[in-house]
Formats: sequence, C-alpha cells, structure tokens
Amino acid sequence: MYAPPDPFKCVEVTMSDQEDLCDEAVDLFADDKFDEAIELYKKALEIDPKFGDAAQGLALCYKAKGDLDTAIAVTNEYIKHEPEDILAFTNLSMFYQQKGMIKEAEAAGAEARRLDWKRQLKEAKPKS
Repeated sequence: MYAPPDPFKCVEVTMSDQEDLCDEAVDLFADDKFDEAIELYKKALEIDPKFGDAAQGLALCYKAKGDLDTAIAVTNEYIKHEPEDILAFTNLSMFYQQKGMIKEAEAAGAEARRLDWKRQLKEAKPKS
C-alpha cells in the first residue's frame, strides 16, 4: 500500500533534481518499467509532496499496473496538498470510473469542472 512521504524528512536536492527524476521516470514508464518509474516518482515526492508531475506520474504507474486502489490513494494524498489541482480530480474521476465507482467518479469530475470554471472566471476578471 502507498505510504505518503514524510513531510518533515530533510532532503537536500534542487528542483532540477526533482525534474530529472521525473524525466527519467517518464522514460521508464514509456518502456513499461513501472516499478522502476514508481521508485523515481517516490524519490521526487520525498523532496516535495506537492510536486504535481511526480504525484500524477506515480498514480498513472499504479493504474498501468492495474492497481487502481493505490492510484486512488496516491491521488487523494496529493489532493490534500494541492486541493485545486484540476488534473488530479480529472484523474481521480477516471480511476473511480475504471473501478466502477460511478458516484465517486461523477463527484471528482464535477470538482474538476468547478475548479476549471473558477480558473476561467479568475482569468476573465479585468486587472485593476
């Protein structure tokens, strides 16, 4: 089962290191090396639990392995850190739908739409 990273653990790395880990994980994912990609995404999340690329990639690796429960757990954990991430709710909706949890899928999809509308309204406001 997925265990979220320890937010109090000190890791000395740069943002570039995080991005390098994710870039390498994407390559591994493309080669169907999901377990190796998972390890790199977890390392990136140890650096910063709010790093969306790593959280989304990790969830998609679990989905690709057929472990929708862990994909859902990873996504819900990430949403605790970034509750306005539209893609996270979109993915969550997809994971729930694939699991046959239609009510939950519809709720996550509705939240993604609400957040997108909120973003659109914010962008449409004239700057004072």
